[in-house]
Amino acid sequence: MAIRQLSETLINQIAAGEVIERPASAAKELIENALDAGATRIEIATAGGGKALLRVSDNGSGMDATDLELAVRRHCTSKISETLEDIRTLGFRGEALPSIGSVARLSIASRRRDSTGGHEIAVTGGKIAHMRPAAANPGTIVEVRDLFFATPARLKFLKTEKAEAGAITEIVKRMAIAFPAVRFVLSGSDRTTLEFPATGDDHLARMAQVLGKEFRDNAIALDAVREEISLTGFAGVPTFNRGNSAHQYAFVNGRPVQDKLILSAIRGAYAETIPSGRYPVAVLSITLDPALVDVNVHPAKSDVRFRDPGLVRGLIVGAIREALARDGSRAATTGASDMLRSFRPGFQPNTQRPQGGWSAETSPSRPFQPTTGFGERPQASFDGLSMPTARAEPQFSPQPPAPEPNARYPLGAARAQIHANYIVAQTEDGLVIVDQHAAHERLVFEAMRKALHSKRLASQVLLIPEIIDIPEEDCDRLMQHAAELSELGLAIERFGPGAIAVRETPAMLGEVDAHGLIRQLADEIAEWDTASGLSAKLEYVAATMACHGSVRSGRRLRPEEMNALLREMEVTPGSGQCNHGRPTYIELKLSDIERLFGRS
Repeated sequence: MAIRQLSETLINQIAAGEVIERPASAAKELIENALDAGATRIEIATAGGGKALLRVSDNGSGMDATDLELAVRRHCTSKISETLEDIRTLGFRGEALPSIGSVARLSIASRRRDSTGGHEIAVTGGKIAHMRPAAANPGTIVEVRDLFFATPARLKFLKTEKAEAGAITEIVKRMAIAFPAVRFVLSGSDRTTLEFPATGDDHLARMAQVLGKEFRDNAIALDAVREEISLTGFAGVPTFNRGNSAHQYAFVNGRPVQDKLILSAIRGAYAETIPSGRYPVAVLSITLDPALVDVNVHPAKSDVRFRDPGLVRGLIVGAIREALARDGSRAATTGASDMLRSFRPGFQPNTQRPQGGWSAETSPSRPFQPTTGFGERPQASFDGLSMPTARAEPQFSPQPPAPEPNARYPLGAARAQIHANYIVAQTEDGLVIVDQHAAHERLVFEAMRKALHSKRLASQVLLIPEIIDIPEEDCDRLMQHAAELSELGLAIERFGPGAIAVRETPAMLGEVDAHGLIRQLADEIAEWDTASGLSAKLEYVAATMACHGSVRSGRRLRPEEMNALLREMEVTPGSGQCNHGRPTYIELKLSDIERLFGRS
């Protein structure tokens, strides 16, 4: 069969298969063009989930007739010249508009700010119509109708209109977080209007618009630099988590990305702090030299490749863990809200008419008679009790922090223990309820983890070294991390070109499947250039030991023991949640309590 040149229309339709996967892909490309044009106001309108109509209007720099004619032709762009080493714009490939025009009915009306009139051009199924003058405000209006009408097979792979509309909403949210100085409005016949007013340089205010005001109250600021890479943003406290990873946003040089390396780093940073099946809320912005990252990995530009992925991963994990150690122990404010919703009014009068007629004893309007509980005899048993204070004596730690007289502590003073498991403490402006087992479990685990990282772990010498055959390249990778593994109690040596000899294993792990462990570490190093899997296994064992070695539920504590627990929680990183990710305490403000009783 003879080789022939494909038509321009078919080439554009092939490109559209990669660039424009669904209406949300088209929305992303058009919004990026508007942002690159310097727009401060972007309005998006949809119908039929974006399949029937997608209109993006902006007040950017606009285009003249010459630019407009080139804009609908493939590989025509104003954003790069001769190199991909210095990409500082969201778009650069010059494929979006011709790709959309090849599979839909596309019209573009644009006017420069310094021009007295605008122009309009249309592309239908790849066919470009003649340019014509048009009345237009400064900026650009791009209208896409009947998406994929020229490739009807593609329509079969789209989801419902509601699902496609939701995907466009998610794109707008990501762009809104990345550009807080831009006003976004999303409207249409298939949705309620969504508006994000500009917040200027206040990124947290924009995040609160998108993620909800609760995020502002439960976010910890991030600001870290390592070599030539900087990381800013906000990470939610561990107890403020969600059922999926949709609330994790990552940006590289202002570009929204969905990168596996970044998502994996977020998951690693929150290890041992969030329950299985739950996901943290985080917004990360990475800034680095454009030459150190490749954004030309996929036509959709949602994936990136870093020149030094290990450096980026280490920066993310380190910054989040440092922030959690600094300010991540506090309970999520949503815990108080859930607690308030669980309360019911304590006095529920019986308003039904009693059978057998009215009587003084059963009437709901009868006078209150304190026959039990509040009488002098039942109350006399409380006379011998002294009022607890916030002072604490050594109970749970060899060297607990020495309390100061009259000091105000974040977790307050213990006032009671209920159901032999929960400590109720009074704070300056509310109360705190602590799960004593979960809290002490975390304290024990942190003490053990500190010991793990402070010295070389004890190892057990194998009577006969185990020889494990693995590919030569895996042997090379493992030996590069031999010193690191030795600190964790795993001693390995090279045994020929394609084998590893295991001479010692960590004592904490007991009987070890050395073959499985070595192969797992080799795979992890090949993918992430790190051998953190062994450390994770050791921390899991430590967590299990901490669970069995902590204060059990049902044990009655003296006031000084309860206060000692509270004081240690205040100085221990991650004490806001147990090793399984559940909250260790819930805080209820005085204003919340007053609201329960209708006093505010």
